[in-house]
Amino acid sequence: MTVLDPASRPLRRLATGGAVLATALFVIVGGRGLMQYVYNFWVYRGFPPPSDPAFVRRQGTTERFYVSSAAIGGRHQPVDVYLPPGYASHPGRRYPVFYLLHGSPGRPGAFLQTVRMGVVEDVLLAHRKIQPMILVMPFGSTGTFTDDEWANGIGRNAGWERFLVHDVVRAVDARYRTIPNGAHRVLGGLSEGGYGALNIGLHHPGAFRVLESWSGYAQADDIASIFGHRAGLLRWNSPAEQIGGRARQLRAHHEFVWFYTGTTDQLRTQNERFATALRRAHVPFRFATLRGGHEWALWRGQAANALLAASRHLPAGLG
Repeated sequence: MTVLDPASRPLRRLATGGAVLATALFVIVGGRGLMQYVYNFWVYRGFPPPSDPAFVRRQGTTERFYVSSAAIGGRHQPVDVYLPPGYASHPGRRYPVFYLLHGSPGRPGAFLQTVRMGVVEDVLLAHRKIQPMILVMPFGSTGTFTDDEWANGIGRNAGWERFLVHDVVRAVDARYRTIPNGAHRVLGGLSEGGYGALNIGLHHPGAFRVLESWSGYAQADDIASIFGHRAGLLRWNSPAEQIGGRARQLRAHHEFVWFYTGTTDQLRTQNERFATALRRAHVPFRFATLRGGHEWALWRGQAANALLAASRHLPAGLG
């Protein structure tokens, strides 16, 4: 039988308390580590944080401002902006603008943090492959997980298309040294944002010179809260069904459509049909089916090609 020394009891309690404290600290630190991992994965999608390579001597800068729009009930929506290298040091120069629409779920920051559009622009400019462009990334919904399709919905204060075309574009032209006409604007996006770019672009011929859809779609998704199962509204918001009636205007404004889809993307067939419709309508376009799915790796890997396509089909900047 073991006899316990009464004097040892405080030491045992201290040791026990220390073990509990150590366990609690481990849980707290481990929990924080897990939260940091989840946060980093959400922001960067498993890729390393973006950074310019060593040979890039001049970098662009990021800003955020807010746009208030009656089309969405007076909401103040954040708009992220990437100003190209040299913007501040060349006050007499004006720039074309590339508007980028996020998908759902999503936020505009993914274009800079995951797709690395800012880094890619810096690199291409360092190689003198493109002309400098202002990148504009508005937040086009009421929440990260809210699906608004970048469309004018049936609900009250659901004019997301009007918000973009009228309020965001006007605010950007007023705030920055843009070339304020459609011939010097690009509208593109990924997934739902790619659909939004095509849909908005066809509704407003001449507002944008280049339309880009990255793994988007050309047929409106029959979402009751947005389109109310209304056949006419679904047709109006389906680029595949609108292209025939818009082709003459698109050609008159020298517009170009650039889009792609993945080999395993469920939207592949829909994109192939849209390419056929563009061909029949004699609207200039380039379509590619690329290895991959509906995924960040594909969008990230095609960022340079997206900027190259935009730059090559825009008139040169001024100044």
